[in-house]
Amino acid sequence: MATIIEFQDAVLGYGSKAILRGITFSIDTGDYFGLVGPNGAGKTTILRTILGTLRPLSGTVTAQGENGLPLRFGYVPQRDTIDYALPYTVEEVVMMGRYRQRGLFRRPGKEDREAVGRCLDHVAIADLAGLAFKELSGGQKQRVLIARALASEPDVLVLDEPTNGMDLSSRLAILELVHRLHRDDGLTVLLVSHLLEDVANYVSRLAIVERDFFKVGKVDEILTGQNLSTMYELPVDVRTIDGRKVILSGGGNGGR
Repeated sequence: MATIIEFQDAVLGYGSKAILRGITFSIDTGDYFGLVGPNGAGKTTILRTILGTLRPLSGTVTAQGENGLPLRFGYVPQRDTIDYALPYTVEEVVMMGRYRQRGLFRRPGKEDREAVGRCLDHVAIADLAGLAFKELSGGQKQRVLIARALASEPDVLVLDEPTNGMDLSSRLAILELVHRLHRDDGLTVLLVSHLLEDVANYVSRLAIVERDFFKVGKVDEILTGQNLSTMYELPVDVRTIDGRKVILSGGGNGGR
């Protein structure tokens, strides 16, 4: 595997104000990487730096494909950032992901339409193609946004709070879909969330971020009661129940 995203002693922030210091980690091709922490901890700052919309105040950040070209990101935003009043169909929303291939002003061709059809089928919503995006359920909307990201033929699929505001069954369905895309397609995935259990039970590597706390590594190394107790400043226990990691507050023993 090749390293495609790398932070080296990066200081991140806005203007002259530093938000995070000493950030060092890397993401390789084929990684399933989770970025997790409380709201306001700095996850968005790291994400913007990865996507290239924010430059580090110091240190280095590189995002480069194995061929030396800039990485292609398939970005799935938080659903509440989408203007649901716009009268787009599902197919039209997914077609937006083809802008990189066809240009903003060229009409979609046969290749674009076929690609959109494949992406809709790949996330199991081909039957929704002609429906109005705004009329869909939360889980269906999220599948449309994932299909749009896939239509851009990304090197890295980036999901920003993909299960935010969903009920349990919808959350698990989306997480299983992303897991399948990683496993079956070999897709590099970056999953950003404040929901620690959602991330911890799927990713292979994890970064926990707080303004005064940053650790990165394999899930079993990072997801410990001691680390979480330090980050949240209260007793936290991490247990495995029926094969799933469960985070319990008030654990008090710093266990795993």
